[in-house]
Amino acid sequence: MALNKALEGKEYAACEPFEVTEDSIRQFAAATGDPNPVFRDEDAAKAAGYGAIIAPPTYLTKLSFLYAPQIVLDPDLGLNYALVVHGEQEFEFLRPVRAGDSLLGRPRIAAITAKGRNELLITEASIETAAGEKVAVARSTIVSRGTAPQEG
Repeated sequence: MALNKALEGKEYAACEPFEVTEDSIRQFAAATGDPNPVFRDEDAAKAAGYGAIIAPPTYLTKLSFLYAPQIVLDPDLGLNYALVVHGEQEFEFLRPVRAGDSLLGRPRIAAITAKGRNELLITEASIETAAGEKVAVARSTIVSRGTAPQEG
């Protein structure tokens, strides 16, 4: 079954605030094998001009687990999760994510396109502080295998 293209542009509710902690950043940096001291040491982060430990670029993936389910589980979308493959992920930063941030994601369906027999579900989330400061934009492409409408 094809995805419901009428949902392009649909905006979803912001997720609950996600508290960014030093420990969480350190654990993520360790799990991804990133030795950069600005992700682990407050003095190094301050010396680099950040004011606090900052998060590695892919850290926001943690936040996506809070806001993405409402898109992929939207019954009106018609997505069969058994046919899904993660295609692409990108982050556009307006500033680094810092320890002490309280973040939320405001997701939307940016586009649904066909490529061969597959459909590409492109989502976009505005990542903001609880106070409303925009920190980043997260984009993700989900491949729905074999669901694109076929002619003839």
